[in-house]
Amino acid sequence: MTSRERVLRAINHQQPDRVPIDLGGLPQSGIAASTYHRVKQKLGLHSPTRIGDLIEMTAELEQPVRERLGVDVVRVLRPETNPGIGFLRQDWKPWTLFDGTPVEVPGGFNPVLEDDGGYAMMRDGVPVARMLKEGFYFNTVAKAPGAAHVDLDKYQPRSISNQDLEFMHAQAEWLSSATDYALVVSSGPPSSLFTGLGRGDFAGWCMTLSTEPEYASALMEKTVDVWIENLKRVAAAVGDKVQILHMTDDFGTHESLLLSARMFKSLIMPHYKRGLDWIHQNTRMKVLLHSNGAIFPLIPSLIEMGVDILNPVQITAKNMDPARLKETYGNQMVFWGGAVDCQKTLPLGTAEDVAREVEANVRIFGAGGGYVSGAVHNIQPGVPPENVLALFDTARGVILR
Repeated sequence: MTSRERVLRAINHQQPDRVPIDLGGLPQSGIAASTYHRVKQKLGLHSPTRIGDLIEMTAELEQPVRERLGVDVVRVLRPETNPGIGFLRQDWKPWTLFDGTPVEVPGGFNPVLEDDGGYAMMRDGVPVARMLKEGFYFNTVAKAPGAAHVDLDKYQPRSISNQDLEFMHAQAEWLSSATDYALVVSSGPPSSLFTGLGRGDFAGWCMTLSTEPEYASALMEKTVDVWIENLKRVAAAVGDKVQILHMTDDFGTHESLLLSARMFKSLIMPHYKRGLDWIHQNTRMKVLLHSNGAIFPLIPSLIEMGVDILNPVQITAKNMDPARLKETYGNQMVFWGGAVDCQKTLPLGTAEDVAREVEANVRIFGAGGGYVSGAVHNIQPGVPPENVLALFDTARGVILR
């Protein structure tokens, strides 16, 4: 099968010739630039390593690596590395990570070295993101609308730009015709409705949800109004070239939900459902939700909401056992990720440990289709390159009947 055929069969709950594989098809399925650089060295590839995401500091994948690892999915990008932060993917220049890894970054990326030894990304003289000294990632520091408790009359969610749409249109057209990859486009609300709207003061936002539900609902309604307009324009730009629409919101910790299932269903779900209903009624794209943590109790509501695919499948979180997930929801939900734990097995185990875990999970999730293989979230700095290769080589080699 071609990659596109393989992914389409899997996300339609049919058995493909082998399990499809993802690396870098989502913002949360990438690989840290330092680890990617060492993997390329292991493979004898010596091209510059570019930072594709300046917040997560993940690499921009190259075609020889995709081919070697058997990747079946690519992402339709926007011209900026991180929409809303504002660094165009152009005029690449050398930079060095704290661990000494040489990389390339966009020409507009000029972080300020602060007194504590960390870096700050600046916009109009104000920090918008910071990386601690010897750190691996940037964290955004500006308050999101819910955290800032904005005046609803003055709040205007971000609309997608014509520049973004033209870039995405060109990418979708080229990738669809010149490659056989399955395509993913990211287009969630301007701010994800739970964690996104609360960024910068999440505890305060949770208090607002609990004590001012009418205000919170009005804020989400206004956000979704703009999201639906964005979806209309994105769908027109990419046409029928893209198979999967990606969105992000996190609802769980390692041990429990971040909000009750009752609050999710009454306050959050109706607003998301309005956007997902538009997608399903007007496009052929499947909806992929990235949500971390112990979210097993939410899965029925996610299905009702219109989510077709769940990522990253945090298999070590409470009640997220692969066999239980597959048995309970495998006919209704596609699982994407979940092949190997990124917190312990992948960084700390041997290549043999990785291979055993990947084979076991791929056999469970992949039986009968409904599965795209990948790590649980981004592959982190410090992961041995041998373990990265074991992950993808094992997943590609599992034969399912």
